Amino acid sequence: MEKLICPSMMCADFGSLKDEVTKLDQAGADVFHIDIMDGVYVPNYGMGLQDFEFIRKATKKLVDVHLMVKNPADYVEKFIDMGADIIYFHPETDQHPARTLDKIRAKGKKAGIAINPGTSIETIQELLYLADYVLVMTVNPGFAGQKYLDYVDHKIKKLSSMKNEYDFELVVDGAISNERVETLSALGVKGFVLGTSALFGKDESYQEIIKSLKGEGK
Repeated sequence: MEKLICPSMMCADFGSLKDEVTKLDQAGADVFHIDIMDGVYVPNYGMGLQDFEFIRKATKKLVDVHLMVKNPADYVEKFIDMGADIIYFHPETDQHPARTLDKIRAKGKKAGIAINPGTSIETIQELLYLADYVLVMTVNPGFAGQKYLDYVDHKIKKLSSMKNEYDFELVVDGAISNERVETLSALGVKGFVLGTSALFGKDESYQEIIKSLKGEGK
């Protein structure tokens, strides 16, 4: 099954961000993942508009935005105008999530729902008809370096069984190791947001890591 490798740029070396983007791009990264946090919905602040703008200009690859913010509808058009290809948000943060999904798609962009470990599928099921991607958080959102929550696997399996009916792709985010990429790919996951567990801060080059993750050269 095809794997989309999505570097979590919050984990990149900001002292040489342009070089990081170039190396990841050339290594075969598919989607650059940008975390936007407001310090309210999650107890942390993520990347900013300038970070997004810099990365967007530095690559022709897809760039997504994960809005971990209150009232995400207020941010959607801003990031679309700046060149976001995919926008994820948490439905519970939005008074009218169906309207926000429609707004994203009406602008010709891909719409994504982000689901926390404690969010049940049943609460967002009707929205699946409007989603191009479903981003399953395998850690509680807000911080890098957390431990993978095994109980989320049940949710991933259930969502995977629903993909064809609702026509969405499944993506995971949070403590995704090399081994998790393999096991979750076998369950039907297509996209993998990767941070320090599999991609950043390793001895191998990005090219070696991504080639291995994609199973190229085997």
